[in-house]
Amino acid sequence: MATTHRTRMLILGSGPAGLTAAIYGARAGMNPIVVQGLQPGGQLTITTDVENYPGFRDVIQGPWLMQEMQAQAEHVGTRMVWDTITRVDLGQSPFRAFGDSGDIYEGDCVVIATGAQARWLGVPGEAALAGKGVSACATCDGFFYRGKTVVVIGGGNTAVEEALYLTNHAREVVLIHRRDSLRAERILQDRLAAHPKISVLWNKAVTSFIGDTALTGVALVDTVTGSTSELPTDGAFVAIGHAPATELFRDTLALDAGGYIVVAAGTPKTAIPGVFACGDVMDHTYRQAVTAAGTGCMAALDAERYLATRDFAALSEAAQ
Repeated sequence: MATTHRTRMLILGSGPAGLTAAIYGARAGMNPIVVQGLQPGGQLTITTDVENYPGFRDVIQGPWLMQEMQAQAEHVGTRMVWDTITRVDLGQSPFRAFGDSGDIYEGDCVVIATGAQARWLGVPGEAALAGKGVSACATCDGFFYRGKTVVVIGGGNTAVEEALYLTNHAREVVLIHRRDSLRAERILQDRLAAHPKISVLWNKAVTSFIGDTALTGVALVDTVTGSTSELPTDGAFVAIGHAPATELFRDTLALDAGGYIVVAAGTPKTAIPGVFACGDVMDHTYRQAVTAAGTGCMAALDAERYLATRDFAALSEAAQ
């Protein structure tokens, strides 16, 4: 039987942004409900070694970090719900979200932390070797390829930026692009062309990732001639963009050209008062666990202020 769940703060998504918002919201007495979604814990649950999250001198595991964040959120009063939201009504407060279970979730304010996922090639070996040589985040994993050879797949700003970043660690970086020109901004292309560690393979597409327990190379096809080849490499970074999980909000919130939720500059505030967005769902620039957590904190603080202001206005009106 369907149940309606009522809360002061409804949080959609359970990655670093959503759980940080929950921790702050619970400590402020807002008794938040977190609807976990399709991937509880977010992208860190499929990340193995993490060594750039502050506070840990040794390498930690992504799933463990998210378990600890969830435990902390629950310890201070957050209620976690395993459900997937299929529809939202943001027309007025209390805002409503409808779960795949049939349950309805109502919140005086809503924090959207549904995240984003890297776009993958979908070729053989990619999933099996993810975290074993195949990655979608140079900032996260580049450190593990010190003095090694890596490839970056893509031709936009993200790919070029990843390639340039990886030169801080790798001995050699090969950019693989399926066309004969890049889509990246000219200034990035100039930096790429001038860097002695970077070479470009034009008109090449990756058809599979090679390796048993670890990546050893990539299989390529020439997009002009159709000829095939293999390129040995220690690591491969897929950099063909990210897809924010914003389909639910397409008809109710403003999205930018990349599908990310538009917020007021420097804040998590959307165009609807009481509705906030944090983490990768609104951040197409940094996309790091620590920055996601930071914006989750901001969303909770702004939500607390929003509710306090609204409650004070209601009391003042009742007293007149």
